[in-house]
Amino acid sequence: MQQGRRNALLAQMRGLSRSMDEVDQREVPKRQPPRFEELPEYKQVQIQKVAGDLVKVANPFYRTHDVGAGATTEIGGARLINFASYDYLGTNRHPYLAEKVKEAVERYGISASASRLVAGERPVHGQLESRIASLYQAEDAVVFVSGYLTNVTAIGTLLGPDDIVIHDELIHNSILTGIRLSGAARRFFRHNDMAHLDELLSTFDGRFRRMLVIVEGIYSMDGDVADLPALVELRDRYGFWLMVDEAHSLGVLGEDGHGTHTHFGIDPRRVDIWCGTLSKTTSSCGGYVAGSEALVTVLKGTAGGFVYSVGLSPPLAAAASASLDILNRESERVRRLRSNGAYFLEQARKAGLDTGLSQGFSVVPVLIGDSIRAARLSNDLLAVGVNALPIIHPAVPEGQARLRFFITSEHTRAQMDEAIAKTAACLSKLVDENFGIASLDRSEIARLLAGA
Repeated sequence: MQQGRRNALLAQMRGLSRSMDEVDQREVPKRQPPRFEELPEYKQVQIQKVAGDLVKVANPFYRTHDVGAGATTEIGGARLINFASYDYLGTNRHPYLAEKVKEAVERYGISASASRLVAGERPVHGQLESRIASLYQAEDAVVFVSGYLTNVTAIGTLLGPDDIVIHDELIHNSILTGIRLSGAARRFFRHNDMAHLDELLSTFDGRFRRMLVIVEGIYSMDGDVADLPALVELRDRYGFWLMVDEAHSLGVLGEDGHGTHTHFGIDPRRVDIWCGTLSKTTSSCGGYVAGSEALVTVLKGTAGGFVYSVGLSPPLAAAASASLDILNRESERVRRLRSNGAYFLEQARKAGLDTGLSQGFSVVPVLIGDSIRAARLSNDLLAVGVNALPIIHPAVPEGQARLRFFITSEHTRAQMDEAIAKTAACLSKLVDENFGIASLDRSEIARLLAGA
């Protein structure tokens, strides 16, 4: 009797299941994957393109260089004074660096061919990490295959939903991405405003498992320097981790070029996490974190961007290490860079250019205003022999678009004088010109996009 009832119930359940399947097939419409052309992100890029087309301003980005860029470059067969490359100490085409890269290629090949955990470890990795650690008097360091990835994966590894990150409002996008992926709470303080940071910190005591404060040594868009003395004092008082991104300050700040801590004469061990890129001063590619042995052990053992990524290419590791050799052996390059940066800033201001917050080190912006005008100025300068790229919304807020000049040790005063004079002259022609910006109508742009 019980077996009969069980069989009947099973048959009823099978029937209901078939009925539900039939309903699902009959009533639920098939879902179509969204077309990439319909994404708002795609439409935003297209709006910028259409706006440029409407006012007849060509896209200033993705210019193809025909040679290795430094203080000068060649684009489309034209020789140009170049302010768009990171080669702060002019090591990119240094013969010593080329020699060390050639040796690495001959010994190790081009690729590490695996994660360093399994088969990608090479002697040049450890040598480079040891060199970086010594710059910060740190116990250890670790290098990654990307500077952007370095910040993303380090923050994502060290913090989670129970933690908070407090950062300068002008912090780099890689930091913001790392915070978002970590799930940590996020707050920002007004740019270089230590009183505001102090005020924020006073409200967080005990509410979070871990607190991390992040700044840049030299701010990549504005060219001013973090207030490291005030930051380490706040760290001692509130007990947060302090992370300093040295992307634009290694090789630039300090008499020895060793970065923000030597610029201020501060013990680097008062900073918990030093990080940076290998693509600026060290003429390579990748990124690094330096700090305690425990910090590096955690990152090497659990950071997805290290554990699950191929090891840094051995020739790139050799290039970065060779660049650090040049930094230490040819300190006059650091002095030339500092002199050039100060000179460029002084002359730009004398010419009436708005250089914003820059302190005249490796980065000097010239603020323009709207993005269209910044793009047009960049194109006009290219036509008269100067390569300087615009920074536009959303990299900076709309209304704060700029041309960003990267200064190197290899620029001559004649080159800087020529670039400043041409920038001032080209900009003066654009002051009263609105390129039809005022007449741009969103409906017109939408119509053009619909027909694209």
